[in-house]
Amino acid sequence: MTNTTVSYLRVGQLAPDFLATAVIDQSFKTIKLSQYRGKYVVLFFYPLDFTFVCPTEIIAFSDRYHEFADLNAEVLAVSVDSEFSHLAWIQTERNQGGLGDLNYPLVSDLKKDISAAYNVLDPDAGIALRGLFIIDRDGVVQHATINNLSFGRNVDETLRVLQAIQYVQANPEEVCPVDWQPGDKTMVPDPVKAKEFFATV
Repeated sequence: MTNTTVSYLRVGQLAPDFLATAVIDQSFKTIKLSQYRGKYVVLFFYPLDFTFVCPTEIIAFSDRYHEFADLNAEVLAVSVDSEFSHLAWIQTERNQGGLGDLNYPLVSDLKKDISAAYNVLDPDAGIALRGLFIIDRDGVVQHATINNLSFGRNVDETLRVLQAIQYVQANPEEVCPVDWQPGDKTMVPDPVKAKEFFATV
């Protein structure tokens, strides 16, 4: 028997590239993650089309897509469904459990390669957990969270983390404390200079 080492994706590593079919504006298009270099990418996985929590997340990100676009970020959603299933779901009205038109691509991961590469695939169920990754302009994973199947994610928190990532990348001498929002105080990660921040809280 040969021993194999499983490599797990971590923050700070290059995001695994992929080539896949996506539904964009009700058309099938081939996209690559690397085509978005120079932009931030919010890449999130969801279990299945025509389910329950999933459409609430997908619609919420779509309805606020302009806020991500204003931050030079693209949103990509991925599931193990086919592009045909994605299209049928988009063409289903929202009041019937469908998505309606979306402002970002739905990516098909029918072979489950992308979900496996991002370590969100539940091999027993054959579907992806609710993984969310924020990838920077250089293709490096800066943030990763994984929820179990029964509860959704938070668009406000995703935007907040994206803004924090952008702030510290633009200001590498500073760090963002708990609950940081744009305009809030930051701190300098130095034993002496940090006291200036702690003196104000």
